[in-house]
Amino acid sequence: MARKIGSRYTAHQILGRGSAGTVWLGTGPEGDVAVKLLREDLAADQDLVERFVQERSALLCLDHPRVVGVRDLVVDGSELALVMDLVRGTDLRTRLEHERRLAPQAAVAIAADVADALAAAHAAGIVHRDVKPENVLLDALAPTGPGGAPPALLTDFGVAKLIDSPSRTRATSIIGTPDYLAPEIVEGLPPRASVDIYALATVLYELLAGFTPFGGGHPGAVLRRHVTESVAPLPGIPDELWQLIHQCLAKAPASRLRAAELAARLHELLPAVAGLPPLDIDEQPDAAAAGEDPGPAAPAAPSSHESAGPAVPLVHSGAGPDANRDTHTSMRVPGADELAGGAHGTARTPRTAGERRAGSARHHREAERRRRIKIVAAGVGVGVVVAVGGWLATSDGETGSLPRPSAEYPAGR
Repeated sequence: MARKIGSRYTAHQILGRGSAGTVWLGTGPEGDVAVKLLREDLAADQDLVERFVQERSALLCLDHPRVVGVRDLVVDGSELALVMDLVRGTDLRTRLEHERRLAPQAAVAIAADVADALAAAHAAGIVHRDVKPENVLLDALAPTGPGGAPPALLTDFGVAKLIDSPSRTRATSIIGTPDYLAPEIVEGLPPRASVDIYALATVLYELLAGFTPFGGGHPGAVLRRHVTESVAPLPGIPDELWQLIHQCLAKAPASRLRAAELAARLHELLPAVAGLPPLDIDEQPDAAAAGEDPGPAAPAAPSSHESAGPAVPLVHSGAGPDANRDTHTSMRVPGADELAGGAHGTARTPRTAGERRAGSARHHREAERRRRIKIVAAGVGVGVVVAVGGWLATSDGETGSLPRPSAEYPAGR
């Protein structure tokens, strides 16, 4: 199954597949590497190849402990590959699928590592444009940090920018992952460094809550919420941490912190969240929002992310249940009338465990049931009053009995 990649590298086995290509475990002159082999249609795009070559020096120069380094770029016939550092452990999406949410200190520590990576990239003039759990790798071989979190490294720098070229996309399209897209991208503005801050704040929210602030449902509805809806607060975290998340999820890019500022603030917050357990909150599952009763919660899978495991797939498998999380999903830019329409009541909102979410189908059913009970009770009262009045009007003082409530207002239902 081994295949040559250029003249210096050999790919031995597939680690993962994604929408941009396939990641292989490979070897080169300096040892083990990860080789991201881009799809054939991408490699056949001459404009894309030229853009990769132009960006090669910038990607190779991005050297930081929290960045998965790019070692080489291979252009060989119909093959286009990025050769990167090999990280052994797991990615953040896999850990979330095992645990759903993390303790606040672990979540903040991971977000601080990613913010450090973004600060280095932004200082070099590079915008990531696709920050999400699939692109955050957790190094299982390194010592753990605050909250037991392994060091986090950010990968896939430059891929979104290079693939999103004028020759590959129309002016009315956007590329990205809906749950993490900043409002200005949805509105068609060019992505700046602030889009990475918005995406990282969304990831931190997801690590704490177990779901993204504007996710759920059709991708178009998700995009609309980014523009029109306010983020719901998270109960149970220090106010300073919430204010930090809220600021970085601001609709206006200029209101967000810069990466270096965000990293410093997150590192300062680590002592304040030490020892806090994962948040005890819930959200209405999408099935219930669609009028279906959610089934029993699936038991949590045993966590094995702390042990040294296989090499991390640098792209998500793409075979998960939520296709909206695929990298580089091409979507039409919503029109102004669509954005103005809103999608209120459909975003997943944190609430105390067991509490019904206002606006959900189950919430409406319970409200309707309570309304009917009130009508029945009122009807029974009216029936009794009418019956008493009729009895008093016809009674000659002898003992009598009240008639049954009328059929219109049955005594029970």
